[in-house]
Amino acid sequence: MGKQKKTRKIVEKRFAQMKKIISPSDNRIKASERADPRKKKKIDPHEVKIREVPQASSALFFQYNTQLGPPYHILIDTNFINFSIKNKLDVIQNMMDCLYAKCIPYVTDCVLGELEKLGRKYRVALRIIKDPRFERLACLHKGTYADDCIVQRVTQHKCYIVATNDKDLKRRIRKIPGVPIMYVAEHKYTIERMPDAYGAPKGAV
Repeated sequence: MGKQKKTRKIVEKRFAQMKKIISPSDNRIKASERADPRKKKKIDPHEVKIREVPQASSALFFQYNTQLGPPYHILIDTNFINFSIKNKLDVIQNMMDCLYAKCIPYVTDCVLGELEKLGRKYRVALRIIKDPRFERLACLHKGTYADDCIVQRVTQHKCYIVATNDKDLKRRIRKIPGVPIMYVAEHKYTIERMPDAYGAPKGAV
């Protein structure tokens, strides 16, 4: 029992040494660095205050997106293709039935990479994506995480409709003004946040 107490004391001593920090009044610290970080910096009332406000897109007229119109450019997410296959839906035909206009589906490199990583089970989805009617968009970022890439693209360019069934991605896109969302519901494609002027059927939010 005595031996165990001794070893415990040694461990406690070592731990205590690790927790030691240099005092702010130590001679080794330079005078310029000796300021206590807990003290708040005094605010100068005459200093010019800089406010950074995100620049509003020139494509938007309030919440109305002027860049949307036929032919529609639809940015497809990985799970949208999988949901389409499960519901036995032809992607391009059903997009046209939903929007009553010509639709051009777009696939990013990271969506293609995600499907390739998922393996042989998703080879049907890969075959659909590699159809010449699907436009390819090159990605310059690292990794194959498609959600961040899609959000970044629709923030910069307001000409896309995002096709996804991912709840998290939908939530993120709803925060971006002027970007409609297409998704699979009740064995058909539905659209939400689409301007009434285009005559597209309203989807449930």
